[in-house]
Amino acid sequence: MGGRRLIKAAAVLIVLGYSSLLVYQSGVNFNFQDNRASVQVAVLSIEPVTKTTLYDSELNNNITLSDVFISVKTTKHYQYTRLPIILKTWFQLAKQQIWFFTDTDNRQHQNQTNGHMVNTNCSASHQRKHLCCKMSVEYDRFLESGKKWFCHFDDDNYVNVPRLVSVLQTYNHKEDWYLGRTSVYEPVKIFKKPTNKLMFSFWFATGGAGFCISRSLALKMLPVASGGRFISICEGIRLPDDVSVGFIIEHLMKKNLTLVPEFHSHLEQMKLLPPETFRDQVSFSYSKIKEEWNVVNVPGFDTRYDPTRFLSLHCFLFPHFKYCPR
Repeated sequence: MGGRRLIKAAAVLIVLGYSSLLVYQSGVNFNFQDNRASVQVAVLSIEPVTKTTLYDSELNNNITLSDVFISVKTTKHYQYTRLPIILKTWFQLAKQQIWFFTDTDNRQHQNQTNGHMVNTNCSASHQRKHLCCKMSVEYDRFLESGKKWFCHFDDDNYVNVPRLVSVLQTYNHKEDWYLGRTSVYEPVKIFKKPTNKLMFSFWFATGGAGFCISRSLALKMLPVASGGRFISICEGIRLPDDVSVGFIIEHLMKKNLTLVPEFHSHLEQMKLLPPETFRDQVSFSYSKIKEEWNVVNVPGFDTRYDPTRFLSLHCFLFPHFKYCPR
């Protein structure tokens, strides 16, 4: 079965090699230049008042936090801006499960994360090939971990870890699951030039909101994605890392994306999320365009001190941390 999939994947790539690709995404082009702001965060105590627990004994479907491999894609460009926010907040909820995939060595962060900083030796560029390089390393490290779920997030995400675990409990890791949220209203469509004949289409979960893949499905991807093959896929279809994941799963593996609306990216209006639903959400994000912030509307710290609102959001969800207002 795996051999047939590998042959099929090779055939697809050969076809693509002789074709020019035209990608249509309902008016959304692939301009992935990152213009979000860098945010400096003051040094805070990162230890909670009491030890955080996720009530593993109450979890269903035999899934606990220890079964989840959480990867966070980051870069040296944000090691003193975005990364400290995560380390002070949701990293504290899953220190053993979260791994950061970066492009530099930083002894301070290695100490803070107990060795969970992975230098991928990929470029710090935001170009397609280099993003795919990091995703390739993330995927391979997940396979090595033996965990039941692979969940990818970006360094501008806040992840509600208990909610993530509870969502995963409703799916069987022994089955093929691709969980996430789209950022467009139509699937990616691949056309053959010069006839502009539709070759195929597929959906993908935007990496900016995060996505999760069951181990069963991840193992089926192994012949075409492991050991650096994922980079070749990206280059073959000339699309970014999260789109290439969708290509492999939906087009090559013939497995559909399962929409989970509780994943959120900076492409949405964060202020429209009602605070009473925060505990039900899996991920949040933020961005800044010119002088306007796209952030969740949550009470807490002064915006000059907490412009991303992640510290305030964390205290809203987990008020027992030392630095949270009393």
